[in-house]
Amino acid sequence: MPRFSLLALLAVSQVAAAQALLPTPLDTAAHRLRVQEFQQTLNQEFGNPQESPLTPAERQGFKGLSYYPVGHAYCVEAVLLRDSLAQPFAMETSTGRRPQYRKYGELRFVLLGQPQRLSVYQSLDLLKRPDLADYLFLPFTDLSNGRGSYGGGRYLDLRIPPKGIAVITLDFNRAYNPSCAYNHAYSCPVPPAENRLAVAVPVGVRSEK
Repeated sequence: MPRFSLLALLAVSQVAAAQALLPTPLDTAAHRLRVQEFQQTLNQEFGNPQESPLTPAERQGFKGLSYYPVGHAYCVEAVLLRDSLAQPFAMETSTGRRPQYRKYGELRFVLLGQPQRLSVYQSLDLLKRPDLADYLFLPFTDLSNGRGSYGGGRYLDLRIPPKGIAVITLDFNRAYNPSCAYNHAYSCPVPPAENRLAVAVPVGVRSEK
């Protein structure tokens, strides 16, 4: 059997197996509440001098970030295909800094009826911290960039699922801007070309830049 056919069959079988792990239909009221709690936490971080990328002058007038309305259709389940062979690489940033990451795997999902895939990464620096060793980084761009969301793309924070689980919830309502969207003194990872979605994702943090 040709190699590409075998890989396709394996991918289909993994997706089918993951379907059994999918949760019950989304409770929209509970989902909205979780998103609002996330937004409140993010606003608190921006108001905290120890965490905020804003300048002291900007914090004084800070009332909260601008968010798109919650979109339940943008909270989806993704099948995680782990990549145990990926080698570390230097990720591009908005400055000359090149932090070391490795591709942890690929997330495959359906968004608004269209199949999508995004790569998810693991920071080699965070692997040294027990509290963040299971942290996964998902930088992405989409067709809303520069047309309502930040032009340089946005991020999602994820955690490695427990052993034996191959499904991760992707809630794009939790998409947030890199710190350099607010302050050029920061060095922010640039979403790799492989993580460009060919659809608009009008949820999460907004920006007119």
